[in-house]
Amino acid sequence: MDKFIPVNEPSLGEREKELLIECIDTGWISSEGPFVERFENSFSNKVNRKYGISCSSGTAALDLAVASLNIGPGDEVIMPTFTIISCASSVIRRGAKPVLIDADPKTWNMNVKEIEASITSKTVAIMAVHIYGLPVDMDPLLEIANKYKLIVIEDAAELIGAKYKNNPCGSFGHISTFSFYPNKQITTGEGGMVVTNDIQISNRCKSLRNLCFQKNKRFIHEELGWNYRMTNLQAALGIAQLEKLESIIKVKIKNGEIYNQFLEGIRGLETPLKKTSYAENIYWVYGILINSEISTAEEIMGKLKVSNIGTRPFFYPMHKQPVFKEMGIFDNKPFPISEDLYKKGFYLPSGLNLKFENIKKVSEVLKNFIQ
Repeated sequence: MDKFIPVNEPSLGEREKELLIECIDTGWISSEGPFVERFENSFSNKVNRKYGISCSSGTAALDLAVASLNIGPGDEVIMPTFTIISCASSVIRRGAKPVLIDADPKTWNMNVKEIEASITSKTVAIMAVHIYGLPVDMDPLLEIANKYKLIVIEDAAELIGAKYKNNPCGSFGHISTFSFYPNKQITTGEGGMVVTNDIQISNRCKSLRNLCFQKNKRFIHEELGWNYRMTNLQAALGIAQLEKLESIIKVKIKNGEIYNQFLEGIRGLETPLKKTSYAENIYWVYGILINSEISTAEEIMGKLKVSNIGTRPFFYPMHKQPVFKEMGIFDNKPFPISEDLYKKGFYLPSGLNLKFENIKKVSEVLKNFIQ
């Protein structure tokens, strides 16, 4: 049987080993190690932000971001329905309400044209979530936010190293969040980062990630926080990974272009949009849509699994999530584009260690199933 081709595989090498060994040799393995601040500074500089606050995951980064902005009961936050559950849960756990926006059928990001009609007197923020390889169209979103004096939270977890009109994703709005899960462009195993230009927001995030310990009265707590700290071991990995971010992005784009060569023009298969007027696709993952008249995403994924090829489904929309339905968070308003994306979409192996022959095999097997 052919070797399994995983949906993702991180790229780790000698530099990562070198810095991890330094952590072990010096004994600095906890969150108090020197690599943590170094990683925060390097990463925030990379995305043109003044302050970086590392944490234990991308979900933790969202929790810190929403809490640091004092979003709470009675508030509404506009966000896409087509996204990971962390975006909605970070708002709901604060007692606020997510107000959902459908996806754009071409970019798969939130449809910015629908935002303004969803603003009410309770709206306090817009959460812009970049999806899969292309960023949200930020200029009109920021224009709306400025018009209504709304906070902008930018979730750039999936677009580390990508740019919007030559500006780094993660450099927009009041606060931005990132994830360093192993399937991201750079990884720390688990981990995340909050970045901002506001010193007060930065200090509040640092307090919240550290159980709200006080400087002079450590075990007297005036607020509830989390233990969301990043370890020195994780930060060491992050530093090594960040050093090769540009080359990683080149690999992602190259792999996406190879898939395009093999898969473009196949009847019943829609490949990702290569670029927009404001950004080029970096192909964090290579997502595809299957024509529902031919098959379903679930069926094709099952066939690929039998052929030892890993895949992953597209996001299940927030308004359809059973846990939120049980909580009565959303009404029964349909979001047809997002629902369609889930039914038709999945992504192919997109890891950094993919070889040309792997992409060729995946493409040929996929074409056979569709045709």
